[in-house]
Amino acid sequence: MRRLTKKKALTLVKELDAFPKVPESYVESTASGGTVSLIAFTLMAVLAFLEFFVYRNTWMKYEYEVDKDFSSKLRINVDITVAMKCQYIGADVLDLAETMVASDGLKYEPVNFELPPEQRLWHMTLLHIQERLKVEHSLQDVLFKTAVKGAPPGKTPSRDSSSPPNACRIYGHLYVNKVAGNFHITVGKSIPHPRGHAHLAALVSHDSYNFSHRIDHLSFGEAIPGLISPLDGTEKISADYNHMFQYFITIVPTKLNTYKVSAETHQYSVTERERVINHAAGSHGVSGIFMKYDISSLMVKVTEQHMPLWKFLVRLCGIIGGIFSTTGMIHGLVGFLVDVACCRFKMGVYQHLDAPLNPQGEAQNGIPAENFIQ
Repeated sequence: MRRLTKKKALTLVKELDAFPKVPESYVESTASGGTVSLIAFTLMAVLAFLEFFVYRNTWMKYEYEVDKDFSSKLRINVDITVAMKCQYIGADVLDLAETMVASDGLKYEPVNFELPPEQRLWHMTLLHIQERLKVEHSLQDVLFKTAVKGAPPGKTPSRDSSSPPNACRIYGHLYVNKVAGNFHITVGKSIPHPRGHAHLAALVSHDSYNFSHRIDHLSFGEAIPGLISPLDGTEKISADYNHMFQYFITIVPTKLNTYKVSAETHQYSVTERERVINHAAGSHGVSGIFMKYDISSLMVKVTEQHMPLWKFLVRLCGIIGGIFSTTGMIHGLVGFLVDVACCRFKMGVYQHLDAPLNPQGEAQNGIPAENFIQ
């Protein structure tokens, strides 16, 4: 009884077979079919190989949300060289609440303003990258992917033992309140003041003013090696000693998550403006470098994503099955059209079908007539 039930179940399973096997005696191999199969297998291999590179590739996904972090401090990373001696200038931050931030994290180093040949070459390369970033925005995704965790490499001081230093490199970092503020470098060291702060500029001669500067690096948030900020590599040469340089910066908090690094940093956009201070002509102000920044209320989440394995396998099956089915249909259609054309114009195997028969039942070419009967 069990054997009978098992045999019925096996018979039922066989009836559900959606892939019936054709006996080999019914299969005919042709040269055209072999050629089409060879082309199909080659195309499958090429597309599968290219699909593997697509699977290995990653892309950046951007999401936007409201920044709810208001209590943390904002870190400002600075590396600026000014064409004045260090004892004549001072740098600090004054935020929107008129709070002066201590600049203890900044260091002053006497250097030469002119770069040595190897650093000048890197500076020119950096400017070229900045130009390409303005045109090809997808390069920013490449920079995100190559960013690594860790401290940025230190800069080699551009000092020349044959000549005394004529500039001052201001570098380091500051922690400020997460509100709009003004980071500036101007004449004289800063001192606290009940209404804000002031700079001791009275003792510095106007002839020594020269706010030509080079911004080697300026970023906000955690310093991530590999990322290039919009102002990196900026160099301004002042032809007049009384010159004001202004940078209006909009900071966007950014969470970066890639396969190499996970960090909270900040991107920013900048607008530049410069003018000569001439009180007689109505151009008032203070000579110096002023970076006025504001913080956006939106936060950007940048995540590196990868194609999942199951999706890659589905796409691979679609490529193989699609090519196999499509080439089979094309081969069948072409074969059908060739048969129709040969039958219509009596070509190939169809050229003897209309030959007259002799009294012995054979065609005039000596082939029995029954050979033409299908």
